[in-house]
Amino acid sequence: MKEVIAMHGWGGDSNTWQHWSEIFQENGWFWASGERGYGVIPPRMPTWTKLSHKRDGQRRVVIGHSLGPHLLQESILQEATDLVFICSFSRFVPKGVKSNYLKNALKSMQKDLGSPNEAIMLKKFLNKACQPERLSPLPAGPITEGISSTGREILKADLKLLIQSEGLPPGISKQSRVLVIQGDQDRIIDQASQKLLLDELKEHLESEPTYWNIAGVGHALLPIALIAQVHDWLESNQ
Repeated sequence: MKEVIAMHGWGGDSNTWQHWSEIFQENGWFWASGERGYGVIPPRMPTWTKLSHKRDGQRRVVIGHSLGPHLLQESILQEATDLVFICSFSRFVPKGVKSNYLKNALKSMQKDLGSPNEAIMLKKFLNKACQPERLSPLPAGPITEGISSTGREILKADLKLLIQSEGLPPGISKQSRVLVIQGDQDRIIDQASQKLLLDELKEHLESEPTYWNIAGVGHALLPIALIAQVHDWLESNQ
């Protein structure tokens, strides 16, 4: 059996994976999307099927965008045969001169949630995430459709998680096959944090991760053609 558990990032929802799930399911994969519940969609945390992943041909793939891998349960990562990190990180706030600046920016975002500045802050974040593309092609989500009162508290807690992230999400198997995808125009994840993710994966894994750097692509808007490329990479690494 081939299955995927996917997790969106901060401010997003499971609609992020609409095209992904369609393409993968057409090719015989079982797809389940995690949901934090920032907006109108209730929170949910999928789990693997009960079949042992040690069976011949069993594939358990985690696909996470940005904060997504850090939002999954450790047990999910422990059972994953493959992981795909999309515009993600191990430590969001890198050490060095930018550390205090980024921490203060995240704390300011926390304070803006629930304040008169909330809508402006969220739109600014979304525009920055979409650059260099325009906002319009992005699927509807909590920031554009509305944050729930419960979702607002979850957003605040997840910003705290961003600040406190200091390494790879716990549970990643050393035997996992890993693909790291980054956009060279990403204005959300600092370049030092992008490099640190690769360095820590190389140190942790038995096999070196595959790395794709996509030219002209920002944090949120990844080309549709990438979905087929990721699918083909997974199929070729059985």
